[in-house]
Amino acid sequence: MGISPTARQTAETRSDTGRDDNIPLICIRGPGSTWDLRWRELWQYRELVYFLTWRDIKVRYKQTVLGVAWAVVQPLFIALTLSLFLGKLAKVPSDGVPYPVFAYSAMVLWQLFAHALTEASNSLVGNERLITKVYFPRLVIPLSAVFGGLVDFVIAFIVLIPFLALYRIAPTAKVLTLPFFALLTALIAFGAGLWLSALNVQYRDVRYTIGFLVQLWFLATPVAYPTSVVPQRWQAWYGLNPMVGVIEGFRWALLGTGKAPGLLLAGSVAMIVVVLGSGLYYFRRMEASFADVI
Repeated sequence: MGISPTARQTAETRSDTGRDDNIPLICIRGPGSTWDLRWRELWQYRELVYFLTWRDIKVRYKQTVLGVAWAVVQPLFIALTLSLFLGKLAKVPSDGVPYPVFAYSAMVLWQLFAHALTEASNSLVGNERLITKVYFPRLVIPLSAVFGGLVDFVIAFIVLIPFLALYRIAPTAKVLTLPFFALLTALIAFGAGLWLSALNVQYRDVRYTIGFLVQLWFLATPVAYPTSVVPQRWQAWYGLNPMVGVIEGFRWALLGTGKAPGLLLAGSVAMIVVVLGSGLYYFRRMEASFADVI
């Protein structure tokens, strides 16, 4: 039987009659606040984050023909398909950048988001036996799922370098900001994944909506098209999608197109704070019931 993740264990000794003073007394206390995220305890379990991340990566590519090459095949083939139908046939603009580079650069970042969100959303249900038998900070599970997506992102990004060389696109000093946009993407996926993973424990039909949600989010994000095609009067509402400013900022840093997406990026950061903060709050509020409901 699992111990509630909100429990805090402390060892005390009590000098009662007929009791050995050397036998520890285990007291189980709940946290003082829902906002008590116990970062120190989470840091103490950093090795568990590493092993869960490594386990997920090995399981994902175990007994596959292409192995880790799948991290490249998926975004590459989607980008080539978009290049053929949207770039060649539909003549979708790409802000003066060759469409294959335009599409693949965004797909690399989008694949990080989509994979991290999907894996984090299903992480608690997928680790049901671990949750019901062992105590550890439950945040470890969705966090390790996001880290697994970062590994695939690095592999897919390496293939982007020959694309830039093929089309003679020379990166500038702006590329130093690329880790910042990758971090923002991981935070968006983590925050939304906290919401969906906690809801998935309570309502199992949530897992059927995750793929649908990712598809809708993809269409609402400037992966296959630039933000310039969105009418100016809708730009503010469009910027409420936190991936809009991140994708545009990533292209700006990597390809040097246009000007820095200041307002869109500011809106993205604000939405990330809202999604991540509310996700942490809801996850911690529901955490006590995970072992019983799952």
